[in-house]
Amino acid sequence: MKATIENNKAIQDQPIYNAIISGAGPVGLFLACELALAKCSVLILEKANDAYSPLKQLPFGIRGLSAPTIEALYRRGLLQELEIRKRLKNPHLNAIQGPRRQVGHFAGIPFHEGDVDTTQWMYRLPGSTETSLISEMEELETVLTRRAETLGVQIRHGVSVTGFTQTDNGVTVQSGDLSFQAQWLVGCDGSRSVVRKVGGFDFAGTEPEFTGYTAKVDIADPQKLSPGRVVTSTGMYIQSQPGYVVIQDFDNGAFHNSGKPITLEHLQGVLRYVSNTDVTISALHAATTWTDRARQATAYRNGRVLLAGDAAHIHAPLGGQGLNLGLGDAMNLGWKLAATIHEKAPDDLLDSYYNERYPIGAQVLDWSRAQVEIMKPNPHARALNAIIHDLINTPDGATYMASRIWGINIQYDLGGYHPLVGRSVPNFELEDGSKIGELMHNGQGLLIDFESNITLKALAANYGDQIKYVPGCAKEQLGLNAVLVRPDGIIAWATDSNPDRDQLQKAMDRWFVGVTI
Repeated sequence: MKATIENNKAIQDQPIYNAIISGAGPVGLFLACELALAKCSVLILEKANDAYSPLKQLPFGIRGLSAPTIEALYRRGLLQELEIRKRLKNPHLNAIQGPRRQVGHFAGIPFHEGDVDTTQWMYRLPGSTETSLISEMEELETVLTRRAETLGVQIRHGVSVTGFTQTDNGVTVQSGDLSFQAQWLVGCDGSRSVVRKVGGFDFAGTEPEFTGYTAKVDIADPQKLSPGRVVTSTGMYIQSQPGYVVIQDFDNGAFHNSGKPITLEHLQGVLRYVSNTDVTISALHAATTWTDRARQATAYRNGRVLLAGDAAHIHAPLGGQGLNLGLGDAMNLGWKLAATIHEKAPDDLLDSYYNERYPIGAQVLDWSRAQVEIMKPNPHARALNAIIHDLINTPDGATYMASRIWGINIQYDLGGYHPLVGRSVPNFELEDGSKIGELMHNGQGLLIDFESNITLKALAANYGDQIKYVPGCAKEQLGLNAVLVRPDGIIAWATDSNPDRDQLQKAMDRWFVGVTI
């Protein structure tokens, strides 16, 4: 009885956070930054004692950032803190420069810069951020950690979530004998998410076709392996630089699922089989395995528990879309959860997180499955691969691939009458030289009024600091009169003609709560 009383007192003495995030990877850190920017108290619990891992560093830690991710980082003043992107422009070994420069791939089939017709992207202005950039996991985590801590986020390493209970008012999170309290819990704890499992989320999808290997090795005869990405009759391998290899072995995920350790002998056998050579590995320094298992949570919320990133969806890391998908989750969820915490959320605002992000996740999973299908070592896959190869070497084919991989044409189904609604706001440059992305550093919504309409100014004032009124002409307005932008940079309303006050009011009330006077 005495122990129970002491435990209850210990729980009562604990601070109650607005949100606890499980996982200090890029998704958890970015979400924490978004919440803390909105003046929420946040605790991150991370099971790893140390964030360091050689697999987060180049070349294994290389990641391609898509247009929505680049825009999100830019809109929060984080993009300029990434240094590797400035010196590493093309990760492809022996890359050809000019029109035939490889800028991406689908199932290992490259597409080239000169084939991508950017004139098809009519809403991207000359002042837009890049469509794709190279980053490194370690650097990205370092930058996000620094920002999170500056904003007051508490990060505890070596403390993993082992369980939790929730009520209508909050969540009690356990880590062994430790206990923490919060209004909300968000699982950003990866593909084997404890939060997802304990929370009872269904994780539906398809089983793997292959085991993938990522390894740092010494190779006695590296000349036996071709450089770059090589698709063979038995699988695929990449030698991005000497001693760094990635392998795909179509074993239906058997080795990965076996839980067996990766030995030098096993890895050498797989590499010889896939490469069709007698290459010799003389030393094994680091290695990990992965698969193309593709699963997605059928719900992203259960009461006061939410999922984001790999906790909500997993797929093969072909084309590097997993990081971008997770960071997109964080950008979408952060302001909505913060508004809910501060009781400034319209009805169903938090539910729109799942409604908007689930379809995007489902598209990425299918994109991954399609790549795996045409990489299989069989005649049918090789025939389909040849057709895709022909298509990707046309301007329309390359532009389609680039649009999908770089996230250029992502659009949420928000209804509305304007084709820009649901899309990322173009980076308009105003007459004073300021750009829209630079006006979003504090996470407010924007009402951009190119005609300086006094009625719109008064309407925006009804929402206090939730909406910043931005008047004035832009150098290129795309024929627009006014635009309402959510805190995540998504256009909620737009008009080419004189604004309909009732329509704008309706759009504002859908995403924001007016100030009661």
